[in-house]
Amino acid sequence: VQLVESGGGLVQPGGSLRLSCAVSGFTIDDYVITWFRQAPGKEREGVSCLRRDGSTYYADSVKDRFTISSDNAKSTVYLQMNSLKPEDTAIYYCAAQNRVIKGREFGISEYDYWGQGTQVTVSS
Repeated sequence: VQLVESGGGLVQPGGSLRLSCAVSGFTIDDYVITWFRQAPGKEREGVSCLRRDGSTYYADSVKDRFTISSDNAKSTVYLQMNSLKPEDTAIYYCAAQNRVIKGREFGISEYDYWGQGTQVTVSS
């Protein structure tokens, strides 16, 4: 199982970025895939989750601004981030696990597989 993030960068407040998480070694439909982020000096936190049944879940801080989606043909999960704020600055990671108890999708210890992360910086 391998996950590789890309798409991070520097963007001005109010701008947009789309992160990609390319997966290999498993089928997206068979796993729970979640985006986490970690800002300097802060704990890693869950951002958005794509459950096996296709339903999604978002942290309150990103609801209505971020959208998680997948392209199974490309084995890629995306995180579209709009209306970015300076407080969205962090390293963004995708994580995968074949089974996660509903309600615990943002639990870091629930995931065995992680990508290396991609830096997102929101600054003018």
